[in-house]
Amino acid sequence: MFDLLDFERYGTTITNFVMVYGMRLVSAVLTLLIGLWVINRLNKLIYNLMVKKEVDISLRPFLANLLAIVFRILLIVLVIAQLGVEMTSFIAVLGSAGLAIGLALQGSLSNFAGGVLILTIKPFRVGDYIEAQGQAGTVRVINIFNTVIKTADNKTIYMPNGPLASSVVVNYSVEKTRRVELLFTVGLNNDIGLVRQILQQQIAGDARVLPDPAPVIVVTNLAESSLTLSMRLWANKDDYWNLYWGLNEKVKAAFDQHNIARK
Repeated sequence: MFDLLDFERYGTTITNFVMVYGMRLVSAVLTLLIGLWVINRLNKLIYNLMVKKEVDISLRPFLANLLAIVFRILLIVLVIAQLGVEMTSFIAVLGSAGLAIGLALQGSLSNFAGGVLILTIKPFRVGDYIEAQGQAGTVRVINIFNTVIKTADNKTIYMPNGPLASSVVVNYSVEKTRRVELLFTVGLNNDIGLVRQILQQQIAGDARVLPDPAPVIVVTNLAESSLTLSMRLWANKDDYWNLYWGLNEKVKAAFDQHNIARK
């Protein structure tokens, strides 16, 4: 009889435990699932609101990702509370683990700080063509921890924000105009006046060449058997490459027509 009473007592205890903590577990799971759904909906709503309010396109993904992390942290705290864990104890444990977590995430924190610095100082924005860390491309997204650029040959490169924020960045999109410089090396036996005239003819009447600053053609190098002329002119940044390629082709055809010997 004693064993039967013990079994009934233990059975009752287990049943009560399952009833109490089972309901808490179910409640926590439901809270997690519903919370994740609400967070996704809320993130989309906030992003659309930023688009409507014309928030800087560079800030949108950064803020959206940051808010998503904050919301998920709050959801985790709420789920833990649903399980009946004392929040004071949880916070104490989290605080004691803070140093280890900070050391483990040192690189990520550096990248996060770099992202904040980039968005604050704004050395570049989404859509700018930049060169940094030995890579060059158009900025697509500035995330919390990295910046995504697309190269001219359609490669996607993820650059950590920490090193990027502290390195030299060349931004080709800030100024509206760029200087186009082309170098042509010809033999010393060529008439330098004729060569300069041919080069001037190639840019005359080209609407892409800006009149101010005025184009210049100068001798930049004189060697034993050759000389190098530099054609320097200014153009809108959108016309840079088409003008560069086009002038090279036109000058080659003109030199061939006038029998100008190249070196």
